Amino acid sequence: MKLFVFSKRWIPGTTVLLLAISTFARTPAITPASIQSAAGYSAGQRGKSLLISQNGKIIFEQYTNGYSSGEANKIYSGTKGFWNLAALAAEQDGLLRLKERASDTITEWQSDSLRSRITIRQLLDFTSGLDPSFELHQDGISDRDLIAVRRPMVARPGNAFIYGPCSLQVFHLILKRKLAAQGESPTHYLERRVLKPMGLGTQRYVADRSGNPLLAAGFMLTARQWSREGRVLLNDGFPVTTGALDHFNSGTDANPAFNMGFWNNSQAGSRSAREVDVEQMLERKWPQQDWHRACLCKDAPEDLIAAIGSGQQRLYISPSLSLVVVRQGRDSPFSDAMFLRLLFGGSN
Repeated sequence: MKLFVFSKRWIPGTTVLLLAISTFARTPAITPASIQSAAGYSAGQRGKSLLISQNGKIIFEQYTNGYSSGEANKIYSGTKGFWNLAALAAEQDGLLRLKERASDTITEWQSDSLRSRITIRQLLDFTSGLDPSFELHQDGISDRDLIAVRRPMVARPGNAFIYGPCSLQVFHLILKRKLAAQGESPTHYLERRVLKPMGLGTQRYVADRSGNPLLAAGFMLTARQWSREGRVLLNDGFPVTTGALDHFNSGTDANPAFNMGFWNNSQAGSRSAREVDVEQMLERKWPQQDWHRACLCKDAPEDLIAAIGSGQQRLYISPSLSLVVVRQGRDSPFSDAMFLRLLFGGSN
């Protein structure tokens, strides 16, 4: 049965009434008091910005610890989500299919018994089995794409979640080869099909000496700029496909809390759910990571998805509440579970 929850939309000096619809047993809801609690926690953990929009309108905006509204900040792994949207665009444009074998394009893999089985989707959800290869983040690399293609397999495709830049860099080479016939680079394609429709322009691509961008990180955005990604997805207004959020709200067998650049809270309603600090878990080597029954916060909506960047950079999206939250900060202790529990009025 649907539950109707009334809460107040709060902007300094303004109070209006908002209707939010959800289907949860304990319907998470935000109020002026819960927003203030979450904002206080964010600021106390060296937060730079906190921006909350609902139903397409900003209801709270705060800049703290010496930062201003026009200041762009590194979003680190938040960059991954934009490239995954480019993958969805490419599928709709007929350039590729997510379920196709990567070796259809990376022909040098066709004679390899393991690499030849990797799908494009497995590259994007980090279950390809390729070594994570964090050295690809470094500056001054000659050709990230070719290095990534030659990295060793450390697991069978589909069997393990291995977070790192390698798989995404292989996807870049696939996209580059597929676009070659029409004389377009992946970077230009990203700008034309994803960034420009969001009102965003050229980004910081951290290119190697061959001109290949780093797909795992690099973008710098203000809180308002990053929020556009969430607002476009919420409105199903992503210009190349409908139902884009459906790709992100559930995970894989290897990691039920991650898919295609976004983390999800789909396990939150389970009695056996475990709140996992994503950044802390990722500090472990991949064989020691435990994503079994993982969720971000038991008191947050189960449909919540998040882009998570190093140093506590966050974009949260909840379709049921038509909610987008951007939190940017400096590297400091920060708990998604605590922040979200405060924001949604749960007990702390």
